[in-house]
Amino acid sequence: MKLDLPAIVAQTALLLLLSPLLSGLIKNWKAKLQNRRGARVWQPYFDLAKFLRKDMVVSEHASWIFNFTPYVLLLTALTAGLMVPMVTAQAPLGLFGGVLALVGMLALGRFFMALAGLDPATTFGGMGSSREMTIAAIAEPAMMMAIFTVAITAGSTNLGQIVLASQRPGWEFFDPAHALAFAAMFIVLLAETGRIPVDNPATHLELTMIHEAMLLEYSGRYLAFMEWGAAIKQLVLMALLANLFFPLGLAADATPAALGLGLLWFAGKLLALAAAVVLVEFTNAKLRLFRVPDLLSAAFILATLALVSTFLFR
Repeated sequence: MKLDLPAIVAQTALLLLLSPLLSGLIKNWKAKLQNRRGARVWQPYFDLAKFLRKDMVVSEHASWIFNFTPYVLLLTALTAGLMVPMVTAQAPLGLFGGVLALVGMLALGRFFMALAGLDPATTFGGMGSSREMTIAAIAEPAMMMAIFTVAITAGSTNLGQIVLASQRPGWEFFDPAHALAFAAMFIVLLAETGRIPVDNPATHLELTMIHEAMLLEYSGRYLAFMEWGAAIKQLVLMALLANLFFPLGLAADATPAALGLGLLWFAGKLLALAAAVVLVEFTNAKLRLFRVPDLLSAAFILATLALVSTFLFR
């Protein structure tokens, strides 16, 4: 099976260009609900451009890990994004796009990010790394169990094959097992992207921050890559959630009309998920750190129930 180079280039461009807009849209909508003016939806583009122009300040205690991590985080997020069907049912790296490959790629980025938080030997970085790995220990199994629920129904762990199976007659659209898995995945989405009630991306208070604590030592180009990688990871997880559980409007062929319609469907599903994230953030307060594992354990239980019910009621 040959790699489709035009599809790889097109989806890479989509990931790079759309991810900052999605982050800016969520921030703008949240500000509007809080009766604030807020930043413009395209502000993340200006922030990235500003960071890319600035010089970097690197701690004298940092090793090669600190300098290497921003590139790893950006590349792993992009690679994971190329494994996920977005506009069409076939992902550009669908040959390698199994569930384990996707989760492993995201875990690799998290691993280096945790190491980078520890590397400069600062208190905040070590605290953020410890909290991040604690959350990951529960979030990753819950995500795998939720995806496996859909994979068992489709008879394949390949994400492209799962989406194609959902197009066949007889597929039970959003049945109870898939509803439980969707709820689990949505909680994982909030945790993986550092959203309320798990984390607050808008704070730098040492008692509450998780993701931001690992970024405090970064500046300039490195900070731009870290922020860009986090935005791409958010887009990848939302695309996974949208297209696995709501496989509507995916382009069946590569004609311009089909691709345009598929892009519109994809944008609509992303807007709906972004609105749901904003609503959850607006109506909930951040949990205490020791209550976060309880929330993620609930996601794991939901995913487990979804997987077990798939075996019992097939």
